[in-house]
Amino acid sequence: MQYLHTMLRVTDPEATIKFFNLLGLEEVRRYDNEKGRFTLIFLAAPGQADIAEVELTYNWDVEPYDGGRNFGHLAYRVDDIYALCQKLMDAGITINRPPRDGHMAFVRTPDNISIELLQAGDRLPVQEPWASMENIGSW
Repeated sequence: MQYLHTMLRVTDPEATIKFFNLLGLEEVRRYDNEKGRFTLIFLAAPGQADIAEVELTYNWDVEPYDGGRNFGHLAYRVDDIYALCQKLMDAGITINRPPRDGHMAFVRTPDNISIELLQAGDRLPVQEPWASMENIGSW
């Protein structure tokens, strides 16, 4: 497993970038999604791009971030998303967003912190029972 990033939702991306710049982090990439109406901005300390990043998520439409929604999730790259999700399910962990696509899943810690799991390399072929599983709760 490899730690990827921590996601924070922000209301003023430029102010937040300036703040992190003061801490020594720099913007390493940006992705605008017109259809989803959001921007992702990835920041990292020098030499830490693709190793340990902060993902700033800016939703273009105004929404309140109550209940801790400004903190998004921790993300980890995993070797076999299906095997890990099965191991978690066998231990009684709810898979909030199953890996229907062979690429991404979400679970929550006992303290309700969202964890994103991303398949290393290419997506795995779509498999049952994952492909038919519905989301459970929020992630």
